[in-house]
Amino acid sequence: MGVILLSSPAFPRIFIFSFITLYLIPELALAGITRHYKFDIKLQNVTRLCHTKSIVTVNGQFPGPRIVAREGDHLLIKVVNHVQNNISIHWHGIRQLQTGWADRPAFVTQCPIQTSQSYVYNFTIVGQRGTLFWHAHISWLRATVYGPLIILPKRGVPYPFAKPYEEVPIIFGEWWNVDPESVISQALQTGGGPNVSDAYTINGLPGPLYNCSAKDTFKLKVKPGKTYLLRLINAALNDELFFSIANHSLTVVEADAVYVKPFETNTLLITPGQTTNVVLKTIPHYPNATFLMTARPYVTGLGTFDNSTVAGILEYESPLHSAASIRNLPLFKPSLPPLNDTSFATNFTNKLRSLASAQFPANVPQKVDRHFFFTIGLGTSPCQQNQTCQGPNGTMFAASINNVSFVQSTTALLQAHFFGQSNGVYTPDFPITPLFPFNYTNNPPNNTMVSNGTKLVVLPFNTSVELVMQDTSILGAESHPLHLHGFNFFVVGQGFGNFDPNKDPSKFNHVDPIERNTVGVPSGGWVAIRFQADNPGVWFMHCHLEIHTSWGLKMAWVVLDGKLPNQKLLPPPADLPKC
Repeated sequence: MGVILLSSPAFPRIFIFSFITLYLIPELALAGITRHYKFDIKLQNVTRLCHTKSIVTVNGQFPGPRIVAREGDHLLIKVVNHVQNNISIHWHGIRQLQTGWADRPAFVTQCPIQTSQSYVYNFTIVGQRGTLFWHAHISWLRATVYGPLIILPKRGVPYPFAKPYEEVPIIFGEWWNVDPESVISQALQTGGGPNVSDAYTINGLPGPLYNCSAKDTFKLKVKPGKTYLLRLINAALNDELFFSIANHSLTVVEADAVYVKPFETNTLLITPGQTTNVVLKTIPHYPNATFLMTARPYVTGLGTFDNSTVAGILEYESPLHSAASIRNLPLFKPSLPPLNDTSFATNFTNKLRSLASAQFPANVPQKVDRHFFFTIGLGTSPCQQNQTCQGPNGTMFAASINNVSFVQSTTALLQAHFFGQSNGVYTPDFPITPLFPFNYTNNPPNNTMVSNGTKLVVLPFNTSVELVMQDTSILGAESHPLHLHGFNFFVVGQGFGNFDPNKDPSKFNHVDPIERNTVGVPSGGWVAIRFQADNPGVWFMHCHLEIHTSWGLKMAWVVLDGKLPNQKLLPPPADLPKC
């Protein structure tokens, strides 16, 4: 089968592989192999913060099992739904070249998998290596349905940095003592903001800074004088996070499964939907101390948030110390930036640059075929008649792109596109610029109401796109992590205030901009990205703050087929779920 499936909620530190197939048939090491996984969607009782509840899981694990593959491998992942909720799994960051059917945001590429039904995800990892993750992509089920997706380089291809002693996935999440599905259901019904989570987690564990959680603490046990590759993943629903390890520096080597020019930092910022690989060099000699690794939110909006801190423990192995004596060692705590430290956030993101080497080039589109300008932000919708709403001034919270709050179709958009049945499902008239321009980062307009619609942008195959995304001050400026399915993009520029189309493009980085799949639109600012529309299908783009997606901060791109066979979307699979 090529890989042994491991099942530990704390993610064991060492990847265990079965290379028998590769040794017996060495040519498969070059061509890639087929790896089989099975995901049983089932309920599982889990206790955190002294609260036990039944949660939706994959294979009874929280977080879910780790997917491990190599660049070029073919994945067949059978998902069987044993719960009452509809389910859909998204392979976050996988480009899905010609296999858009497997991308799976519910009602965008496919209908969800219904109770007692199954579906086999079938795709090949092409030209990608690094840390990604998978998660549920329907309602708020990704609160508990998520896990790492680790893509190793092709056999015989080294990392562009020294081989680490061990590799450790560290995945951040959020925990609610109540059912997150009831949280979002209540918020959408009342029009108000959602109740915040009760804790953040590291590999599913809240850690010692929360009540009743000392035993639920992730411990990273290390040896002196070694290097460890930490594969950081932010799977939290609604919060960007600062992360640091006391008395240790980290070297950033990868972001969103793309190698970067290495740089050292004591603290990093990671938004929901982003991944970051860092190299940790341990102290050369046993330090006679233990060290907290902590994460807490970076906050820019005006709404309520979970103002708490998750902690794990970095513990040095020593044959001279028992477990009891280790508990008595000094415990050092890191210093994290203030909650609203936009200056740190900006300085950190500005350090991220593509490796841009001969082996790993930065293929930035130098010529732009289509320019787009999208405003990103919150707004309001009218309260329904005879209802009292808890949004601003008795309205309902909403969110939009270019003032269009996306209405989710009950027909899968990709199916409607592929079969030529888009009439009545969506319209191809998403505005390429705001219909009503205003001073985006100054005083907001009096009318904060959004429009509603299922509007898409249609692009010919291989169109080069430049998209500027502008935060707005409507209901307060706020950072928005925007995720684009089906593509990586290059972040060629960013700044604060209103984007100036006459001056700002001259400052764009066309040489080594960071390449990624999720980017934070700065609070009160803008970001410019470029990508090549070389992947036919229908591709979702949305804020990875789940509440903003629920309020409508999302849209989709249709990329038409090219002329050659490898430029066309493959036909849908036979077991395509039905609505």
